[in-house]
Amino acid sequence: MRRFALMIACLAGPAAAGEWTALTGAEISEALTGRTLAYPDTTQDFRASGRTLYIYKGRESWGYWRVEGDAYCSQWPPNDLWACYGMDRQGDKLRFVGEGDDITEAVYAD
Repeated sequence: MRRFALMIACLAGPAAAGEWTALTGAEISEALTGRTLAYPDTTQDFRASGRTLYIYKGRESWGYWRVEGDAYCSQWPPNDLWACYGMDRQGDKLRFVGEGDDITEAVYAD
């Protein structure tokens, strides 16, 4: 019986490690605050103040970010609307999931 339980635990472990896990609001704050993410040709710095700096191919764009419930939200002037996204984690990867299931993946740059 013990061998069977060990075999089940071994089979379940790697599969679980490869799955995306939805983040709670507290986990989103912890994952982003004071961190920099890297996307293809882009980095984004998440300041504790709620400011965010997005750099695409050397071009800077300043915006704002916050957590609402279990979602990451951002606002980019001159637009005053906030867009919110669910967030998932898989190891060192993060992904933002928007309406219509549009997905953007990133890794930590720092």
